[in-house]
Order: sequence, then structure tokens, then C-alpha cells
Amino acid sequence: MSDILQHLGQIIDQRKNADAKSSYVASLHHKGLNKILEKVGEESFEAVLAAKDAVISGNKDDVIYETADLWFHCLIMLSHLDIKPEEILNELARREGVSGHDEKASRTQK
Repeated sequence: MSDILQHLGQIIDQRKNADAKSSYVASLHHKGLNKILEKVGEESFEAVLAAKDAVISGNKDDVIYETADLWFHCLIMLSHLDIKPEEILNELARREGVSGHDEKASRTQK
């Protein structure tokens, strides 16, 4: 799974400086961080709504689709900030086996 995230991260980085007319990723990068964050927020909201609908309908297809959109836009955000997907994966690996309560408490003490 980390392979696909790393591969997508590489593609997004390659398209960063492409022609904004021919690349959606480039168009977001050219519009700047605020536009990228707006898209992340929009996709987050759509994922939340899809999850709520899935509870009622039992159909999880939209949750999968909207979460893929959210992750994709998060990868664009990370690229814009020069953060590689593996940095996030490393942080998740660091947290493995650590109680969520303990991890959160360690952040509030810093």
C-alpha cells in the first residue's frame, strides 16, 4: 500500500510545474496553498457525508470514492509543502503499538 502512495507522490511532484491548462495537479499548485487547502476541506466534508449516508444505505462505494479524493488532495497539499508521503507513513509506523491516549498526551506536553 505504501508503494501506491509513494508512486502517487512522485507523480504529483512531477506535475507540480507542468502547464496548469493540461494538468489538474499543476493548476492547484499554481493557484497556491489556500486553494489546495480549500479542496482538502471540500473533500473531507464529502467523505464525512458519504460515511453518514453509508450508515443509512449500507452502500460504502461513495465512502471509498470520496476518501480516495481526500487522500489524493492531501498528497497534493503535502507536495506543495515539500513533504513526502513516506514522512507520513514513518510517523504512522512510529505510532504503531502506542496507545492513542498516550500519543495524544505526549503531544500536549510538548
